[in-house]
Amino acid sequence: MSPYLQTRYRWNELPWKRIQSNVFKLQRRIYRASQSGDVKTVHKLQRLLIKSWYGRLIAVRRVTQDNQGKKTAGIDGVKNLTATQRLLMAQQLSQIPKPRPLRRIWIPKPGKREKRPLSIPVMHDRAAQSLVKLSLEPEWEAKFEPNVYGFRPGRSCQDAIAAIFRTICQRPKYVLEGDIRGCFNNISHRALLEKVQAPPFIRRLLRAWLKCGVLDRGFQTTDRGTPQGGVISPLLALIALHGVESHLKLLGTQKNPIHTVFYADDFVVLAPRLSDIQRAKEAIEQWMKTVGLELHPQKTTICHTLKGQAGFDFLGFHIKQYSAGKYASKRGYKTLIKPSQESKQRHLARLKEIVANHKAAPQAALIARLNPVIVGWCRYFSSVVSKATFAAMDAQLFWHLFRWAKSRHPNLNTHDSVSRYWRVNQGRGWLFATTDQLRLRRHNETPIRRHVKVRATRSPFDGDWVYWGTRLSRYPGLAPIKAKLLKQQQGKCANCRLYFTSEDDIELHHRDGRHDNNCYKNLALLHRHCHDQVHATRTTVSDGILDNEPSWRGAG
Repeated sequence: MSPYLQTRYRWNELPWKRIQSNVFKLQRRIYRASQSGDVKTVHKLQRLLIKSWYGRLIAVRRVTQDNQGKKTAGIDGVKNLTATQRLLMAQQLSQIPKPRPLRRIWIPKPGKREKRPLSIPVMHDRAAQSLVKLSLEPEWEAKFEPNVYGFRPGRSCQDAIAAIFRTICQRPKYVLEGDIRGCFNNISHRALLEKVQAPPFIRRLLRAWLKCGVLDRGFQTTDRGTPQGGVISPLLALIALHGVESHLKLLGTQKNPIHTVFYADDFVVLAPRLSDIQRAKEAIEQWMKTVGLELHPQKTTICHTLKGQAGFDFLGFHIKQYSAGKYASKRGYKTLIKPSQESKQRHLARLKEIVANHKAAPQAALIARLNPVIVGWCRYFSSVVSKATFAAMDAQLFWHLFRWAKSRHPNLNTHDSVSRYWRVNQGRGWLFATTDQLRLRRHNETPIRRHVKVRATRSPFDGDWVYWGTRLSRYPGLAPIKAKLLKQQQGKCANCRLYFTSEDDIELHHRDGRHDNNCYKNLALLHRHCHDQVHATRTTVSDGILDNEPSWRGAG
């Protein structure tokens, strides 16, 4: 690293608020130019952002501090960079070198024996991909179709389910439930690069990242697909699939429209007539061939939301319509969305496995392991008709815990075994809890709140922070304590005072460093990188201002 940079900059002392604001202003200009169809201005601003010092700093921070994969190394073994190494990497991004091969690892698919291949780039290539993504994403956010929800900022699975509900609640429909076979592994490089329509130097970078090969029992070339594990791969997959919804809309009519909802490589097509669904299936098969893809024959099915074998599963939800009304003159239907049977079985299997693996562990350790799994699963399904499901999960988990208690004390009778691990609480009945009030969270404690779908043409790059801040506080995956703090802080980080976005990692900071002190006055919401900065500089957060505190007590 140059002596000038060593003396001029320190990572945690950089003006991050100004850096992030300037980068976002450039992204918003790209978004607006793309909306108006000004391709020349889009390319000019993209080159400016990629060459900018601020853009390089944001890209490095995302892959070395914000990204959960910062602890995963590529083929060079580099991970967890120091502050000095981050500055050096940002300096080196002024000239992006030839990419290095990817490191191949295999991870199991949930609930299946087969494994999914992940291809991990080296840290430097990840930073370069993040930098290019900063410039490409706002351009394509202005182009993407409204019912594409996967891998997009500000959109979630709950938005896709809400879109399906709004489509079928007025009229039952036939459904084509589709799945693309090996989507990430089979995308045609030629078709993808033609579709990107980026400046030549960006296309050269993309081609190099797609063709760099992987190391998996020797070197293997990559002639097709985008590597799962790359920073820019989800965006490239969305670009490759762009245009399906518009293509299918042309097949429908104003009276009988065809609706499509996409989430990554899973999709559903909804239409009032079976003939429209069959035509849509043929049209999708022909369209997919243009980008080197095909539908999975076993996972692509046709059904109806009300008739026959009604209902279908999508993103872990079961969507079905039921006949309602006693008299023929008033007979109709109602639409209910619940957790799917597969989701329930997978969740119970995971809970059972955790209990089985903690046979000799203290009760507190078992509770600490179960609570995050229960809370996360319930939040995911908290926007649909899940109350009965939550109660059933609690009942089945009770019997697993009861057998766990009996196995630890086989000589005790049932009453004594229960009394040792369950506590009586007025209004809640028996609670699985320790003597110091550490208790197991129940599934049915989670309130059911209807999720409001994101507006079709909205994007975080439009700069409407009131809209996006309100949506973030209502997001089902956000803990209630974080939602309340988010409202108190008016949607801003307590350290840098910038608005939180849907892409940010929001962490809970304890002002006095004590994790057991969870009163609201002792808590603050910070960006993950701001949280690291607070601890690195030994400061404390007080009403959004960093105050020096020599007697700082420790991590929060």
